[in-house]
Amino acid sequence: MAELRELPGPMEILDLADGETRSFRVTRWERGSTTITPRFPGAQGEKVIEVLRVHVTTDSKPTPPYYYDITSKTLQAQMIPYLSNRGFENLVFTVTKYGVAPRARFTLSVTSA
Repeated sequence: MAELRELPGPMEILDLADGETRSFRVTRWERGSTTITPRFPGAQGEKVIEVLRVHVTTDSKPTPPYYYDITSKTLQAQMIPYLSNRGFENLVFTVTKYGVAPRARFTLSVTSA
């Protein structure tokens, strides 16, 4: 992993239940890192992971802080191509989670706002 700066807290991990969907509009985004301690059976100790922090509109999230921290590499890989293009602020990102950690997967649907 390339050296990424540690994101300031608080962390607001995008944590969905199996089958849950969340939609949001992104106003800006950044990449960084954080240190986690996985708690699933057989997990190793602390590790540094990459995080995609997406700042969202206030109507996309009912409470502050108005961002989500995305830790899933597969979801990051789906979102970054959209975020890297001009006009991403005019898109609605809809994320659905399937399964439970550490094997959960996410689908992404992107539509115009």
